[in-house]
Order: sequence, then structure tokens, then C-alpha cells
Amino acid sequence: MTKAIRFSQTGGPEVLTLEDTPQPEPGPGEIRVSNRAIGLNYIEIYFRSGVYPVPSLPSGLGTEGAGVVDAIGADVADFQVGDRVAYAQAPLGSYSEQHVLPAGKAIRIPDNVDFETAAATMLKGLTVQYLLRQTYPVKSGETILFHAAAGGVGLIACQWAKALGVKLIGTVSGPEKAKLAMDHGAWATINYKEENIVERVRELTDGDMVPVVYDSVGKDTWETSLDCLQKRGLMVSFGNTTGPVSGVNIGILNQKGSLFVTRPSLAGYADTRPRFEAMCGELFEMLASGAIKADINQRFPLAEAAKAHEALASGQTTGSTVLLP
Repeated sequence: MTKAIRFSQTGGPEVLTLEDTPQPEPGPGEIRVSNRAIGLNYIEIYFRSGVYPVPSLPSGLGTEGAGVVDAIGADVADFQVGDRVAYAQAPLGSYSEQHVLPAGKAIRIPDNVDFETAAATMLKGLTVQYLLRQTYPVKSGETILFHAAAGGVGLIACQWAKALGVKLIGTVSGPEKAKLAMDHGAWATINYKEENIVERVRELTDGDMVPVVYDSVGKDTWETSLDCLQKRGLMVSFGNTTGPVSGVNIGILNQKGSLFVTRPSLAGYADTRPRFEAMCGELFEMLASGAIKADINQRFPLAEAAKAHEALASGQTTGSTVLLP
């Protein structure tokens, strides 16, 4: 038997329970990982609450983790028992002591990257990689707007943008988070609870506005983000912490300056093994160089996954959070 977080119905954090489950066995093309650390991400709240459907109930939760390969299925040639690996796109169920996943979804982690760092940065770091390097390849000297700059993805984005010579304006909810974002490389911050985002962007850019906005907030910032863009600018909507953007008349993009919009995901960019390996390689290089640090500011025992969800949903967390089996 092994322990795993499960839920039998969608709802609040209280639906998450730690259960004894049969030890999973890897099938052909699969590996089993004995988790040492598990990444916590906002998307798991969507699955738990029912915003995103799960294949069936009861269900496990989580897609990201890091640990040691302890069993290998047939037809697996790239991994051996004892390999240190991380993953970010596994089937639901990483909130567990052991998790089975396709071997193609795992990557060996360098010796200079520990398990907690890998678990905390795989999904968030690869997200920043595709956002800044692929969705809109930012250029040195450009000014960009990034919402939720003090969150897990945001703090990595602040560091990565600075390393690329990019001026990142980050939105935050208060002075403490503003300082955190600035300490991690943000060029400027906007306290959205006290300042008008559009007006401040206009001031900070001398009226030029920005060529790209990275928005993980969703419906509450949709029009605000569009109003911060230059003509023919790109709106990158990659999350919806306040709810999905819906009921939009596409004509608004014309009215606000022939704008572009995209709704990317990691799965859409890390869609082949060579691309996945290249993205991971760049992330690990950034970590090894010290340009990016994980900033794990919260650690919860696996059994307290519900408490971790409460903290994340209420905005009490900064940087990254990991669950420890």
C-alpha cells in the first residue's frame, strides 16, 4: 500500500483526504516514481472544485513532482531504477508517495538541482519558458506587463525577464508583494488595489504602452489588459484565477487597436520529446547559473494538502509551494 491524496466529489479543500491505496504498477512505456517533493499549482484548485473536469471520480490530484525511479515497465529504455527525475505533465495523481507516469513525461534532473527545486520549478519554470521565449519572444530593452508578479510563476518571470534585459512591470496586491517582485528583478510594480493599472502603465511607458501582456488572472483583468497594449499588441491569457474569460465579442480586438490574443498551455508547447527536452534544458541552465531561484516559501506535509489549497486560494502564499510525502 501507499498513501495518496484523493477526492470523491468536487468542492472545497475539505474534499481532499489522505488514503491508503494499492501500490501502482507501471505498464508498458511507464515508470513509477517515489516522490520526494510535489509541486502545488493553481490549476489543481480548478480540478478539485470542478472548474476543469477530471476523467472520473474518485480521483487523484496533481501532475508535477520530483523523486527517484523505483520501478520500470516494459519497453522503457531511457530510464533506470535509481534515476533522479522530475515531471510536470503526468496524469493526475502526483499528490502521492508513488506515482506512475509515461516515461516520456519525465526528465532526469541535474545533480545540482535538488528535488524540492525541481518540483517547485518544472511547471512554473516551463510555463515562463514558453511565455517569454516562444509565445512572445521578448527582446532586451522591451517593457512588458505581467500580472500576479509575486506568485510562483510571476517571481520566476521577474528573474527570467531581468536576465534577458527586459523591463517587467508586475501587478501585485500590496506593498509586501511589490517588494518581493522588485527583489526578484521586476522593473516596476503596480498595486492594483490602490492604483489604476492602465494609467500607471501609461505613465511608466511615457504613453507607449506595452507590446505584450501576460495575464493569468482571467475575467477580472481582461479589458484592463487589452487597454495596456500597443496597437497590434499581443494579449497572452494563460490562466483564470478569477474565472474564465467568456462572452467576448472578438470585435473588441479591432476596436482597441488590431490586437492579437492567444490562450497557450504547456501541453501546446512541450508537445514533442525534443521540444520538451530543449525547454527543460534551458530551465535547468537558468537554475544552474543562478539567474533563477526557486523561492520555495511554503512547505506542507502531503497529509495537509487541504491546508495548502486554502493558503493558495486565499492569496496567502508567495513564490512556490511544495508538498512533502
